[in-house]
Amino acid sequence: MKLKDKLKEYKPLHWIYNLLHVKQLHHNKEAYSRYAVHKPLFDSISSKDFPDKISSAWLDVNDSANVVATKENYQQFSTDVQQQLQQWSSNGFLHIQQHFSSQQAENVNKAVNELIHQKQLPITHDNKVLYGYKHSSVIKQMMQNEELKKLLSFILDKEVVPFQTLNFVKGSGQRAHSDSIHMTTYPLGYLIAAWIALEDIHPDSGPLFYYRGSHKLPYLLNDDFENYSTRLKLGNKQYSDYEDMTAEILSQNQFEKELFLPKKGDVLVWHANLIHGGMPVVNPALTRKSMVVHYYAKDVIKYHELTERPSLMEDE
Repeated sequence: MKLKDKLKEYKPLHWIYNLLHVKQLHHNKEAYSRYAVHKPLFDSISSKDFPDKISSAWLDVNDSANVVATKENYQQFSTDVQQQLQQWSSNGFLHIQQHFSSQQAENVNKAVNELIHQKQLPITHDNKVLYGYKHSSVIKQMMQNEELKKLLSFILDKEVVPFQTLNFVKGSGQRAHSDSIHMTTYPLGYLIAAWIALEDIHPDSGPLFYYRGSHKLPYLLNDDFENYSTRLKLGNKQYSDYEDMTAEILSQNQFEKELFLPKKGDVLVWHANLIHGGMPVVNPALTRKSMVVHYYAKDVIKYHELTERPSLMEDE
């Protein structure tokens, strides 16, 4: 392991970094008070600091088939979206067709290409361009799409705020996982994601896959895969250990893997705990241009379970 990665295991270095960015932690102040978290905003935080590991989101506590139609603003959505909202509790996702125009998608593709070619943002090992919205008004505009945020806020019954953007040119090939291990909330259940197709997705390009209904599994958090930490040091498990545990859980259940092969401008909205990933790329010549935006509910505690760091928020 490189020295840089080794140092990241020590929490005091996180605290120093957080202190240098303390203004971006103020979003947690009111929520800490509401949920009786008695520690500084810059301190480490994880599921060990909370009394339960159960979602309190209204469509997890209630069956969407019974309650969404009675909710204020339900009628603002199309008939197709209304029907999918009724199945949210069962499926853990919904598919909006042609939410963005072809031109909007092309504008984002152009912006991503410029960021890459101008070397403003690197492509990660799993083909992601992170936080493009910080460098491009076009990407930020798509991230802040009001109609999409209205839908996400309806699903969570709380106002949502975007946290990050991930842009892909090629398929990620990422193993099955739940976003809740990376971006976590207390109470659980108050993260939601939107996957936006920026071109027609080919089955050989490494498309997104997901497991319908897998969001109803118990949340898999640090202690659940023996990633035990101390006051000063993170646990010694690797992310691959989490992925192995997720694969084992899937093997013990009967969820069917489904591929997402959308058209340009389509959006897949998924639950914080829906297990998903990227298929292997069969044809390396093919692109899989797409964008993921993760949104937190505004008034909950926001943090990262794996690293036990509070989330840094810039746009609240």
